[in-house]
Amino acid sequence: MSVIIFAESIEGKVKKSAFEAVTYGHKLAELLGKDCKAVTLGKAENAGELGIYGAGEVYNAADSGFDAFDSQVFATAIAEAFNQLGGSVLVLSHSAMGKSLTGRLSVRLNAGCVSGASGLPEVSNGFLVPKSVYSGKASAFYSITSDKKIISVMGNAIKPEKTGTPVDVKPLTVAATAPKIRVTERKTVSGIVPLPEASLVVSAGRGLKDPANWGIVEELAAELGATTACSRPVADSGWRPHHEHVGQTGVAIRPNLYIALGISGAIQHLAGVNNSKVIVVINKDPEAPFFKAADYGIVGDVFEVVPRLIESVKKFKAAH
Repeated sequence: MSVIIFAESIEGKVKKSAFEAVTYGHKLAELLGKDCKAVTLGKAENAGELGIYGAGEVYNAADSGFDAFDSQVFATAIAEAFNQLGGSVLVLSHSAMGKSLTGRLSVRLNAGCVSGASGLPEVSNGFLVPKSVYSGKASAFYSITSDKKIISVMGNAIKPEKTGTPVDVKPLTVAATAPKIRVTERKTVSGIVPLPEASLVVSAGRGLKDPANWGIVEELAAELGATTACSRPVADSGWRPHHEHVGQTGVAIRPNLYIALGISGAIQHLAGVNNSKVIVVINKDPEAPFFKAADYGIVGDVFEVVPRLIESVKKFKAAH
């Protein structure tokens, strides 16, 4: 029996979230004394790189029917691949794709599942999967007692680790079924790291006063190599696109560094970002609630502090 990882490919290539899932699957396989196999569907030019992150074998079903994502089609294929390869545990990324697949696969495989796992299971006494609860304020352990198990892993919950070498990709005899839904148009955001996968995020709120002032946010993000985000009032006002909205009603993220500019830190916003490893808050209001959640805080005007921060980053980069 094996730990099987479904490695997503986006625009024909496997990305960071897939490397995280494979690292997680490799570590889990070591805990269980099993082998680790990765599965890709459709075009995945660099699938062999999954071996670098711990996949002993990598398989690809090259049917062109997998080039566009359809949750029903993918769930059918992944379940078939899981059974073909003798899977006992299935690992996915807790991405938009993974969220739409986990429940379907749980039903198809008659498998217990935990979505949004925050760490590796404890296997010394059962199979207990950790997950953040109460908006990240606590952790709970969920017991999976079924023979087959499914885990979707939160982005940035585990750092990709290079533990092996590239492997040859083996063909997988799984065909795409006919989709029941016809997609007539697809709009995607390109050129940036998606927020759920971003390790560095620069976010801003109404403290920027006007959308015309967003240039300093984008400049700081560009210097840091970060993804930009915003609070809900900013998105609702049309200052920024809604895919940048982070918080309880937006995108929940857990980057290594989250910089909040001019955001007061309402509980709804904190619920989506308080799993960040390091939080830096810049706000001129010393009573802003965000400071209570911050690892580092600067009480000051963003229009004075951020330009100085940008210059410091530039100097640091030039010296290193």
